[in-house]
Amino acid sequence: MTNAIAEAADQDVVFVIGSNTTENHPVIGSLIRQSHKKGGKIIVVEPRRIPLCRDADVFLQIKPGTNVALLNGLMNVIISEGLQDQKYIDERTEGYAELVEMVKDYTPEVVAEICNIDAEDLKKAARLYAKADKAGIYYAMGITQHITGTEGVMSVSNLALLCGKIGKYGCGVNPLRGQNNVQGACDMGCLPADYPAYQKVFKDEVREKFEKAWGVKLPSKPGLTVTEIMNAVEEGKVRGLYIMGENPMMSDPDLAHVEKALKKCELLVVQDIFLTETAALADVVLPGSSFAEKDGTFTNTERRVQRIRKAIKPVGDSHADFEILSDIMAALGYGNSFRTASEVFDEIAKVAPSYAGMSYERLENGGIQWPCPTKDHPGTPILHVGKFSRGERALFKPAPYRPSAEAPDAEYPMIFTTGRILYHYHTSTMTGRVQGLMNISGHSYVDINPADAAKLDVVSGDKVRVTSRRGSLVVDAKVTDTVAEGVLFMPFHFTDGPANVLTNTVIDTTAKIPELKVCAARIEKA
Repeated sequence: MTNAIAEAADQDVVFVIGSNTTENHPVIGSLIRQSHKKGGKIIVVEPRRIPLCRDADVFLQIKPGTNVALLNGLMNVIISEGLQDQKYIDERTEGYAELVEMVKDYTPEVVAEICNIDAEDLKKAARLYAKADKAGIYYAMGITQHITGTEGVMSVSNLALLCGKIGKYGCGVNPLRGQNNVQGACDMGCLPADYPAYQKVFKDEVREKFEKAWGVKLPSKPGLTVTEIMNAVEEGKVRGLYIMGENPMMSDPDLAHVEKALKKCELLVVQDIFLTETAALADVVLPGSSFAEKDGTFTNTERRVQRIRKAIKPVGDSHADFEILSDIMAALGYGNSFRTASEVFDEIAKVAPSYAGMSYERLENGGIQWPCPTKDHPGTPILHVGKFSRGERALFKPAPYRPSAEAPDAEYPMIFTTGRILYHYHTSTMTGRVQGLMNISGHSYVDINPADAAKLDVVSGDKVRVTSRRGSLVVDAKVTDTVAEGVLFMPFHFTDGPANVLTNTVIDTTAKIPELKVCAARIEKA
C-alpha cells in the first residue's frame, strides 16, 4: 500500500476493484463505509454483486478476467475529456505518450462490449475518480490472480499516475494482502528472487552483503515459485519440500496435480499449527505454535510493523517457528546465537534497509510503517512523496488487454471464479475448527444466476456437479443474482468441495501467479 489504512475513512472517492472488501478485509471495509456516510463516493468493479455494492455510487459488474480492458477504458475517457492531471504528468512521470497511444482504442463502447457493462457507467466512474481531490484505489486478488495479473497492477498504477494520485494523502494504490503477515513474509525474503527488503538475489553486491552477514556462500540464481515447484517435483527436479504455514492441498490450482506432486516428493516436511490436508501427506510434521504462543512481529497491509506478544505457553510439543528452524540448522551443522525473537529482529534491522531504524523498543507504541531507515525516523505513512522509488519520475507501463487463458465453449460454457466469504479464512485451517462459524457456513456451494438455474431446473439446495478440464465436484447450488448469467462462483475454503480441484494452473509469465480467478466450466444437476 502506498498510503495508510486510516485514510480510507477520509476520501472523496473510494475505488474498489477485484476485492470483496467488507467481507475479506472488514476493518478496511468499515472505514470505506465511514467515508460514504460522510459524503464520499464509492466505485466498485467486481464480477459479483458484493455487499459493498449497496453503498456504491457506480457498480461495474465486469466479466471475469477483463480488468485491464476496464482500466484502459477509464483512462481513455479521462484523456479524451481532458480530466488528467497534466501538470503532475509533465513534472513527475515519463512514458505518457505511449500510454495515450495505447488506450485510444479502448473507447467506452469497445470496453462495454468486452466487459459486459454499460458505457455510460464507465464514463461516470472515470469522471468521479479523476475529479476527486482525494481518491484511493483498493484491490486484492481479483486483480492479481490472472494471467494478466502483472498488467492489471500496472494498469492500476497507470490510472493513479494519470490523475496525479500517488504520493498524496487520501489517494494512492492500495493492494490489500490476503493474510495477516503476507507483507511481512515478502519483506523478509519469502520470494524466490529476493533477500529481505526486496534486495535481489542476482545482484552481486547484494549477494556479497548477505554472504558476509550470514557467513555462507549463496547462489546467484533465483529460485522457483510455488506453482513452478509443484511442476519441478513431478519432473524429478525437486526431491524434498519444507512447507511452513501453507496448505497447498487446498489453496493451489488443480489439486489433483498438487496431490500427485506431493505424493511423489521423496521428503515432505510440514510445519503447521494443525494437521492440515497437506500435513496429512507429510513424512514429517513439525508442530508450530500459534500467534498467541510466541513473540514476534507482523507487518500488515499498510507496511506497519507491529509487535505480537506471547499470551500463553506453547501447547503440547509445539514450538515457535524460529526455534524449530534454529534446531534444524544446528542439526545440519549451521548454528546461530538467536535466543529470543527480539534478537532475530535486531538482525533484520541490520540487513533490511527499510527496517533499519526499528527495534522492539520502538514498536511498543502502535508500530511503525516502513521504510524507517534510521533510529530517529518516524516511519513512512505515504510512499512516493516528492520522489519515486525508481527516481524523480514514475513510469507509465501501457498494458493492452488480453483474454483469459480459458474461454467458455460448447463443452464448458460457463465462467468459473473463486473467492472468500466472511465466515472463513483462506483454507479454513483455523476457522473450519470453530463450530459457531461452521454452523453459519459449514459446507461448499456454488453461486449460480437464476436464469442459468432455471435452464437446469435447479433451486437452492439442490446438488449440482461442476466440472472443468481438471476435475469435477458435487456441491449445493445457491441460486442468486449476485453473479451474472454465465458465471459461477465458489468459495475455496471447504474440504467437502474444494474449489481448486477445478482451477487452472496457467500462470502470469512475469509474476508466475496462477489464473485462479477464471476458468471454463459446466454445471449440471447431480
